[in-house]
Formats: sequence, structure tokens, C-alpha cells
Amino acid sequence: MHLSAAAVVLVHNHPSGIPEPSAGDDATTRDLLKACKLVQLILLDHVIVGESEHYSYSDEGRLRELERE
Repeated sequence: MHLSAAAVVLVHNHPSGIPEPSAGDDATTRDLLKACKLVQLILLDHVIVGESEHYSYSDEGRLRELERE
């Protein structure tokens, strides 16, 4: 059986409990957007989980901004 994905969601946590993205998170997301494009995958979102909140690049419009850079 051959299975493949058409899209991915990246999720990670911040041990500090604060889900605001860092410059490193932005750079990683930008690099993953480029990598996904090369292999014809769609990066649907990058979610950062904090202690009681989360940050969604997609919900915040940041994913589209990084795609344009």
C-alpha cells in the first residue's frame, strides 16, 4: 500500500508557557514553507502551544506573510 500526505501541520510547545513565536520560530516556519513547496505539500499551520494558550500562524495571518517573503 502506498500512502502520501497532501498537507501538514507543524506543532510544538514552548516550555516557558508563553506561545508567542520567536524569530527562530519564524525562520523555521519560512524554511518549512519553502521545503513543503519543493515536495508539493501544503503547510496548513504552525501551532505553538503554551501553558494555557496557543498561537496559530494561520489564524494570525502570519503564515501568508511568511509565504510572501
